Amino acid sequence: MISNRSVSQSVNWTQFRGSNSSGLAETENIPLKWDDSTIKWKRAIHDRGHSSPVVYGNQIWVTTASADGKELYAVCVDFKTGEIIFDIKVFTPAEVEEKHQLNTYATPTPTIEKGFVYVHYGNAGTACINTAQGTIIWKNSDFKCKFVQGSASSPILYKNLVILHYEGIDVQYLVALDKSDGSFVWKSNRPEGPYKPLPEIGKKAYTTPLVISVKGQDQLISNGSALCIAYDPETGKEIWRVVDGAESTIAMPITENGVVYWYTGFMVAGDGSNYTDFLAVNPDGKGDITSTNILWKKRDALAHNQMLTPVIRDGLIYTVNSRNTMMCIDAKTGEEVWSKHVTSDYDASPLYVNGNIWFFSAKGDILVLKAGRKYEVVAQNKTDSGIFATPAVLRNSMILRSQNFLYRIWEE
Repeated sequence: MISNRSVSQSVNWTQFRGSNSSGLAETENIPLKWDDSTIKWKRAIHDRGHSSPVVYGNQIWVTTASADGKELYAVCVDFKTGEIIFDIKVFTPAEVEEKHQLNTYATPTPTIEKGFVYVHYGNAGTACINTAQGTIIWKNSDFKCKFVQGSASSPILYKNLVILHYEGIDVQYLVALDKSDGSFVWKSNRPEGPYKPLPEIGKKAYTTPLVISVKGQDQLISNGSALCIAYDPETGKEIWRVVDGAESTIAMPITENGVVYWYTGFMVAGDGSNYTDFLAVNPDGKGDITSTNILWKKRDALAHNQMLTPVIRDGLIYTVNSRNTMMCIDAKTGEEVWSKHVTSDYDASPLYVNGNIWFFSAKGDILVLKAGRKYEVVAQNKTDSGIFATPAVLRNSMILRSQNFLYRIWEE
């Protein structure tokens, strides 16, 4: 079962931000300075994709797509050697939706378990692939919405389910498929009321859900453009909601010590300026908990869409906003501990690795900071091109995807 619980991610890295979706790699020893001696291998990945690598056993999987979106692939790479094991054309959609210039047609991250990997391409569909044979077990292309700017929400596994988030300008819902055959299990439409005041373009979102446990009950936390909802992941039944948000929510919720944190999409103030809210919420509640369970709210004036998902460790939240302000936030109070202006966009989500926070930029810059209440640079590195995918960290290795290559960074 996938949840936020602190389980080892040192053996396999099975979905976006790791097997427990935390972005925490506790004990891995990754070389801080990179050169030819620390690059175990470097493998070109054809076409383009922003999906993050997932790892199980000796296999690394990513997705990629042709520039026109008419050929959608899943690629498997050997963890030890970097050689291509499988290169599978999964979908050839007859109709291709529009996308934002920063997006790709292969942005959702796969999720993997023993024997099977599940790949998702938004409206083009979802597929299950046998990882031993490289054969497609099932496909499902039944579910659609008008994303307008392309898809980005990643699938997650929960028990026997593959759970998908669809939120477009026309319809907004979550759907669960049986992972054994791709058949429909449940669908939960998001409530119409909170979306009505939003302009049509403001009703879309690109978030990935998070599963947590609250007093022994699992909750599927799904943030969206108008509100965040906690569902029963087995049935899709709503548990609670917080109404606060607007256009194009992207960042995934995060959690620590029984509190859930998330960014809204950007909203428009009375003077026409944009802003984004960052919320801390007690998830122990029922119904509409907007007025009762918000612990604090941090307003980010003049901010636009929040691209990356923050990482939280030991009561400190590390993030970069859309105005290129890198900051550390106190998780108890919402107050800034430190902030620093940076000169690049950071769209890949940061990671905690063995006492350090790693940030990855759209220019290919890699910044390593010491975790803590002081801004302290530990190391800086650079890759061949921009980084939009969040790396996988396991077995003293970092599997990093740039726009052109897949790397294994490793020091014996």
